[in-house]
Amino acid sequence: MTSVLDLAPVIPVVVIENADDAVPLARALVAGGLPAIEVTLRTPAALDAIRAIAAEVPQAVVGAGTVISAANVDAAVAAGARFLVSPGWTDRLLDAMRRSGLPFLPGVSTTSEVVALLERGVTEMKFFPAEAAGGTAYLKSLAGPLPQARFCPTGGVSLASAPSYLALPNVGCVGGTWMLPADALAAKDWGRVTALAAEASALRA
Repeated sequence: MTSVLDLAPVIPVVVIENADDAVPLARALVAGGLPAIEVTLRTPAALDAIRAIAAEVPQAVVGAGTVISAANVDAAVAAGARFLVSPGWTDRLLDAMRRSGLPFLPGVSTTSEVVALLERGVTEMKFFPAEAAGGTAYLKSLAGPLPQARFCPTGGVSLASAPSYLALPNVGCVGGTWMLPADALAAKDWGRVTALAAEASALRA
């Protein structure tokens, strides 16, 4: 892939409690036009979910989120993840993500963190937590002095606010959960997930 940021306007941020839901959920998102799927490593089922999606949903580009250690990196790679996303970064974590050979989005929320990554040759980042860290106004202010940095804002981004982010020159996509409402997941209403994913995939600015 050329860039995780260019796969779709929205990357669904998925928390999977039951690995049996992984394949139908991924198929629903892909059917709605959202092939890049970030499965967060927050639950015991996460790695099995990544493994299942990688094996059974070839149209999906499944990634691992909430990657916070070298052990997380190794486990995600072994499960078949195709990209990595972290909420923040350290030199040790950055080295591990580089060694994986996979595309990765290290998390940033300050100008200094962005500059530090640019020094290390990293130009694509996750901006997290987006709304709490300053939202569109903050990212717009970074575009002038740091135009080489591109972002995937995640954290509090909604269907209503996503277009404002996507209109910024330094935003490639956003991360969100609104196409995965808890009641739809509980009911295994994959048709509703597909419909919401289709609405999100049409948000290209």
